[in-house]
Amino acid sequence: MNRMKHIIILITAALLIAGCSPTPRNNWKPGQLDSLFATVPDFSGTVMVEQKGKVQYARAFGYRDYNSMTPNDTSTVFELASVSKQFTAMIIMMLQEEGKIRYEDLVIKYYVDFPYKGITIRHLLTHTSGLPDYQKVMSEHWDKSLVAGNPDILNYLKLYRPPIRFQPGEKYEYSNTGYVVLASIAELASGQDFVQLCRDKIFKPLRMTATDIRTNEDKSRLSNLAVGHKFIEDRKSYVRADSFPESNYIFWLGYRKGPGRVSSTINDLLKWDQALAEEKLVSKKTLELAYTPAELNDHSKVGYGFGWEIRQDQRSGRVVWHTGSNPGYNTVIIRYLDVPVTIIVLSNQEHPRGDKSFDPYFRGITDAIESLVTK
Repeated sequence: MNRMKHIIILITAALLIAGCSPTPRNNWKPGQLDSLFATVPDFSGTVMVEQKGKVQYARAFGYRDYNSMTPNDTSTVFELASVSKQFTAMIIMMLQEEGKIRYEDLVIKYYVDFPYKGITIRHLLTHTSGLPDYQKVMSEHWDKSLVAGNPDILNYLKLYRPPIRFQPGEKYEYSNTGYVVLASIAELASGQDFVQLCRDKIFKPLRMTATDIRTNEDKSRLSNLAVGHKFIEDRKSYVRADSFPESNYIFWLGYRKGPGRVSSTINDLLKWDQALAEEKLVSKKTLELAYTPAELNDHSKVGYGFGWEIRQDQRSGRVVWHTGSNPGYNTVIIRYLDVPVTIIVLSNQEHPRGDKSFDPYFRGITDAIESLVTK
């Protein structure tokens, strides 16, 4: 079956099940989601739905490792990719509450020789800085036999000075570079390594025991890590994503901090979600800023706050979410703030049968779950 046609059927079926019941949908049954996933070919990953503070659905599908056919379970650890950005943003918000930084601080306050002027911490948080892509300059110039970290990335931006994309605050453009700079500023402002900062301020206090910012060596020692896979049409099978040259950057950029590299489980992300709902880490006032659309120089708004994409759903109210994509991994956390409902999907698949991109397939799955549990 054509992949897009399958997605449309999947979403339509969920909408028919959901009908026109009030928000939130309280009479859906977990078995309905099992039926939904029974129609999804080869899905591999974990899924959790929390509604009004209670876990309504938590299931694992597919395989942690296709070579050994080891099944996923709800304790399987996945790469979160860009879902990691919400932790970076939280560290910045915590440091702001402690008086160690201000959102309007210029980057040059911390890096006096930073080659791009007029950029504030707020610009970095909201992807409105105009910074160039660090991965491009590193790919062109870095010695791939070495492993790069944030100091190397910042040095190469200073050395090669790729042009700024636009003036700060002029428009929105998603920027991994901005979150590298944020993590580095957090280290200077706190006097701590960013990895330890996340452990001390977030992971340990929330007892997120399966969550960390891990090196490739750390991950190789995990017994419950989901290996990222790509479906190869010619072989009619799933193959480790890290066996392809286009995945090499995960090794030679293996020490970068800020835009990604957090790995976690649905159970730990539930603790994270509950901590946000209960204001365990920062005040309600600070969180509201995170969920407020950024304002550009011309006073227009963009659908991004501090580490969260934002939208207003006509029936369910405010929604914040973030997706992540690494070679072989696709992830999303969606939080309906006014319902409240949280949906978490972590997958160790890329490029399934008959499609060159996992995104519409994955988006079809999450859209169908949203339709089922919130409408």
